[in-house]
Amino acid sequence: MSPISDQQMKPTHEPTRASLILRLQDAEDVAAWDEFAAIYGPVVFNVALSRGFQAADADNLVQEVFMAVASSISKWLHRDDRGSFRAWLLRIARNAAVDMITQKATRSLGRDGSEALAHLVNLPAPSAISSDLDLECERLVFQWASERVRKSVAEHTWQAFWLTSIEELSVEEAAAQLDTRPGNIYFARSRVMARIKELVQQYQDQQ
Repeated sequence: MSPISDQQMKPTHEPTRASLILRLQDAEDVAAWDEFAAIYGPVVFNVALSRGFQAADADNLVQEVFMAVASSISKWLHRDDRGSFRAWLLRIARNAAVDMITQKATRSLGRDGSEALAHLVNLPAPSAISSDLDLECERLVFQWASERVRKSVAEHTWQAFWLTSIEELSVEEAAAQLDTRPGNIYFARSRVMARIKELVQQYQDQQ
């Protein structure tokens, strides 16, 4: 499996289609694995960085997760109780992260007791890593949905949403800045938020 490129690390989130999951059974399907890497590589990579991994270690963790998926995807697909693909993938990522941190601490025991102790003290609970992975996944899904909505609405409609929901300006302040009535701000913001929620729901329904 090829290393994750800088382009793939960019948060270009797309829903994981059922057809893509089935194609992952074929380790030679480069296009399917490239698409999978573009979707989930940033999630694992960013959480690893937030947990103190160096960039090289974070990249290694991404590769460990993808190798684990490649070796067990067929078995998972044939399970009657498999649940959602996302939940299964996040469990793999969580376990791989904990294993990597534990191994790092263990390797340090014979060389530097204080370094090993620091690794062990800072070893995150599995639930904490799961929470981080979930939050990062949700952040990228929101970013993906927002980018799609922005391309589909007029700029002043997007700005009405952005100024009030992201920059937290009051409706009156946003109306003054955009030279429009407060009622138009409410309408535009509601329209954008509804579309983002719709896309996020579509994504979740496919996981």
